[in-house]
Amino acid sequence: MVPDVSTGSDSRGLIAYLFGPGRRDEHTNPHIVAAWDMAGAPDPGRDPAATYSQLARRLDHHVDLRTRELGGEKPPQHVWHCPVRTAPGDRYLTDTEWAEVARRVVHATGIAPDGDERACRWIAVRHADDHIHIMATTVRADGRRPRTHQDGRRAQAECRRIETEYGLRRLKPGDLTAPRTPTGAERAKAESQGQTVTARQWLRERAYAVAAAVHTEADYFTVLQSLGVKVKTRLGPESGDVIGYSLAAPGDTNSAGEPVWYGGSKLAPDLSINRLRERLPDQEVTDHPRYVADPTDPWRHTTTAVHTARTVLDSSDDAAAQGHLAAFGDALYNIASATTGPHQAELRAAAMAFNRARRSTTRADHQAATALRKAAKELAYASNDPGGLAIALLFATVHLAGAAAKWHEQRGHAQQAAAAEEAFRHLQAGYQQAATPVLADLAHRAPRAATARRFEQDVRAALPDHADRILTDPTWTALTTTLAQAETVGHNPRRLLIEVGSQRELDSAERPAEVLNWRITAQPNRRTQAARSRSTTSGTSSMSATLRPPATPVATRPEERSRYR
Repeated sequence: MVPDVSTGSDSRGLIAYLFGPGRRDEHTNPHIVAAWDMAGAPDPGRDPAATYSQLARRLDHHVDLRTRELGGEKPPQHVWHCPVRTAPGDRYLTDTEWAEVARRVVHATGIAPDGDERACRWIAVRHADDHIHIMATTVRADGRRPRTHQDGRRAQAECRRIETEYGLRRLKPGDLTAPRTPTGAERAKAESQGQTVTARQWLRERAYAVAAAVHTEADYFTVLQSLGVKVKTRLGPESGDVIGYSLAAPGDTNSAGEPVWYGGSKLAPDLSINRLRERLPDQEVTDHPRYVADPTDPWRHTTTAVHTARTVLDSSDDAAAQGHLAAFGDALYNIASATTGPHQAELRAAAMAFNRARRSTTRADHQAATALRKAAKELAYASNDPGGLAIALLFATVHLAGAAAKWHEQRGHAQQAAAAEEAFRHLQAGYQQAATPVLADLAHRAPRAATARRFEQDVRAALPDHADRILTDPTWTALTTTLAQAETVGHNPRRLLIEVGSQRELDSAERPAEVLNWRITAQPNRRTQAARSRSTTSGTSSMSATLRPPATPVATRPEERSRYR
């Protein structure tokens, strides 16, 4: 059961909507199921003589009295509106049950406490099987405004109790960190324009993707504008500094032809200017190189940082863990954009799903996750998909998403845990799509039997407690190919197995050979490292002279410039 509290200032307009046909003729049999006074509330849905204006005047009675006392100025936002909807698949409640739901919600939110004869006037209108609309005018009979602080949270808490008592599907409690959901008007507008998402949702995803890729606040606004997003900043009256901003989707206008603006915080709590500044500096930082000498470095760096993030989730530092989850949310956008192949759709879905898991009531220590955020931003400028390295990174993200779901669940973050679990499923599906043919190819190119027996001896010497499980893992044959490749580029197989085996315990790994395969894949090329070291020492190469022009950031690549029309 989902309540959605909002406020406005047009009583008659809302009444006309509640009793009208709806935007798509979806309203059927609109009628009042409960009110502050059933005898005194005209019902335009059941009484042919009742009009919208009559009902508005009755509801506005205390508002009008207060307006005369104020010299003709109506109290601001005096209309309170709360649709309450059952979950898909729930049974349909009777009018009597909906009436009880309405009374409990207006009591819980402070609109009309039980037994308070001077409470606000309100009605509950039903025009569909699965929901009601509660409407109230927020001036009491004594002229005071009701105490509605945290009314949305209180409405949710009461709905959780009602679900239990009525045998309805129990939804996960919120914590006020979720982004605003699109309104019915926004959804209807998107549908009428043939869009699958609303302008608010479209802007939110663009803002997240750009924030993940850029290095500075100035770049954030510049790249958004390059994507066709309209940007409007709010400046401080004295300092002239940016103190807020709003975005508008291209082609999204109101009835007057003006852009429809959404403030950053209205898109998502962590897209406000203050939350962005915790992750983006005011100006370019020199230790955040955009371009790297070895194109495989961003993939290795990000894989290492993801492994570190998983270790942090196991620690007792919740602020650092929350910081790493926020950075992981950014990383998922850049991984999806830098990856090619049919599994890219699953990665993008994972990034979108994880947005709800990247923040909670735990304040994030973003500085603790600098390495992960820095590595992920390098991916925004990566110019190629390095095959096995990309899959090794995918494998690491699957495990981090699973750990994130567990971390949130342990702390009672129900919505975040569900979001992380959804991201985990998308990442797992994407990994399987990408890894299956690669593992099959590695197995097909396995070294000769004598080399495989030598690697078996290395496994038994390096990881004796896990050897039997590794050698019976279906991925063992593929691992022998990876070990042979590692040996070719300068690694000692036995020492390498000891090193990667100690990175994290293998006891919980269902397929330990597969885990080792991707850990080894992510290891740097020893010979390349040595050559780079010699080149740097001899001074024969100059990075400034050899680096190619910058790759186009993923957030501004042409395929990402789809417009909201």
